[in-house]
Amino acid sequence: MRSTSNPAFRNLPTGRAAGYGQYGPSVGFNQPQGGVPGYGMPPAPSGAADRPMTVDDVVIKTGISLGVALVTGVLAAVWAMGQVSADNVGVVGAVMGVSVLIGLVLSLVMIFKQKPSGPMTLAYSAVEGVFLGALTGIFELVYHGIALQAILGTAGVFIAMLVVYKTGAVKVTPKLTKWIIGATAGVVILMLANLVLALFGVNMGLRDGSTLSIVFSLVVIGIAAFNFLLDFDMADRMIREGMPSKWAWFAAFGLMTTLVWLYLEILRLLSYLQND
Repeated sequence: MRSTSNPAFRNLPTGRAAGYGQYGPSVGFNQPQGGVPGYGMPPAPSGAADRPMTVDDVVIKTGISLGVALVTGVLAAVWAMGQVSADNVGVVGAVMGVSVLIGLVLSLVMIFKQKPSGPMTLAYSAVEGVFLGALTGIFELVYHGIALQAILGTAGVFIAMLVVYKTGAVKVTPKLTKWIIGATAGVVILMLANLVLALFGVNMGLRDGSTLSIVFSLVVIGIAAFNFLLDFDMADRMIREGMPSKWAWFAAFGLMTTLVWLYLEILRLLSYLQND
């Protein structure tokens, strides 16, 4: 499989190595659905655990994961707003810290084990929903309406990039893949450097609401958006190589990591713009 900047999709087993055997390759996001039902492939036996994954599998699993994140996010936002109003900011901060830590552990386990898991994907979605929801609740108290703007902005970018990929307006070539991976690595290094230097009182101007920080956020949002192209392409290849349907959970996990990153950056950008 082609490389991707999303660590969730690195070094995945392919087709038969993943446990797929007798049903032949499926058809992906960008392929015609010809022939018989089942995305152009003979139907697998009912209930077969190793039937090839399809577009529907990826869409459904991603939708479920996103739904879980939205539910926990809304609940966490309402709770956080109540806690802040009651001057219990420390409690909110502790919950956010714990949820980030749990999410990091879950993501690392998924990435290094390279095995699909519905429960772990949903658990990751739930704790990330708690973190983003609590953070959004705090932002909403300061910038009224920012939550809806961030949600709509994230959904808009996701849909736009899906359309771009599906229509072939931008082809995921090896050259583009390398560019996106390099750009992603670059902004991650800059963010880590900014965080470390901030601990020593050094301000790089990347996260202080200045014009430079607005430009930086726009660049990060653009790179995160292009990462969706690699995520779609990787899921597409998983489908076409006939990986078992359970791997749709792994594709959903990969897409969720990019969605979380994009939403967080859009929320940050909106706060900068409302400060001006």
